[in-house]
Amino acid sequence: MGKTTYKRLKGSQNIRQRLLLATLSSSPVLIEDIRANDTLPGLRQHEVSLLRLFEKVSDDCIVEINETGTKLKYKPGIVMGGRHLVHDCGVSRSIGYFLEPLILLGLFAKKPLTIRLKGITNDSKDPSVDTFRSTTLPLLKRFGVPSEGLDLKIESRGSPPHGGGEVVLTIPVVQNLNAVTWTDVGMVKRIRGVTFSTRVSSQFENTMIHAARGIFNNFIPDVHIFTDHKAGTQAGNSPGYGISLVAETNAGCFISADTAIAYAREEETGDIEDEKKELMPPEDVGEQIASILLGEIEQGGVVDSTHQGLLFLLCALCPQDVSKVRSAKLSPYGIEMLRNIRDFLGVKFVIKPDPFTGTVILKCLGCGLKNLNRKVS
Repeated sequence: MGKTTYKRLKGSQNIRQRLLLATLSSSPVLIEDIRANDTLPGLRQHEVSLLRLFEKVSDDCIVEINETGTKLKYKPGIVMGGRHLVHDCGVSRSIGYFLEPLILLGLFAKKPLTIRLKGITNDSKDPSVDTFRSTTLPLLKRFGVPSEGLDLKIESRGSPPHGGGEVVLTIPVVQNLNAVTWTDVGMVKRIRGVTFSTRVSSQFENTMIHAARGIFNNFIPDVHIFTDHKAGTQAGNSPGYGISLVAETNAGCFISADTAIAYAREEETGDIEDEKKELMPPEDVGEQIASILLGEIEQGGVVDSTHQGLLFLLCALCPQDVSKVRSAKLSPYGIEMLRNIRDFLGVKFVIKPDPFTGTVILKCLGCGLKNLNRKVS
């Protein structure tokens, strides 16, 4: 065994992307100066939890963190997958933060993955689990992921600050992805959505739906928003309510927007007083999220801004064939993802603005990642 050479990186930005790409490209990384000058230096709870999750689904992966948490050595192992796995995501970030890297690791694992994740299902920071079901899973199917064994089941909801939600994620293994040419956005033909409420009146959901429909009915008749009121043990430990909307176009694009309203976590408020902040009324929530969705549709990409990074990564992991996609104005997360893809996978995108629509066309030659771990039947 030779000496392991580590790819040296600095800073705490986009640790999740870097760890995911390091695992997929099997390149060991050494990340230094992680929030070294902060009052609370080092890795955050959710980042440590993500590392634990990577350890759970892979074999022979080595994680070393120094005492202050400002330096991290990560040597990826073989992604094994497996059934009946359980992971507690904690309450500092929602389950959506963990799902995006987990889905990609699951596709290139040795065995299909079934894992139960516990924590916060809906919050305003990360994509909600409903959006994953309605938008992210159809996005994977575009790239040739089979629909058998691709599922996300929401067993109970959890709102911040105390969580208590549970979801079960099932991901099949693929040998490789398919390259796509996906530039036609099409026109929106229907809008679907789901509202949720935990430990508050179920009337909140009807108010949100009524407000959102009030905006959509000016444009499109086919709007169905379902309710999902949880009670008892399925409602988690904190009160909260929210809505997730998805617009489907006749070209098969899914554009989503979601939000959730709940009391803030302790570390976010920074207030010593116990007074609880006023929550946004459900009527305003419905109107706001409907407007956000219309804004996402207007941007004109084949995916919404939260899915840009995932779209680029899927293109980069394709076989050595050209993928061509249309994206809205690049989000900061999407730009960082393009940089990390260049550093880890050596894939460069050709980016051409389309002045007529205000969108951007991205082309790349995939890195040809094959799943060598997979058991060949």
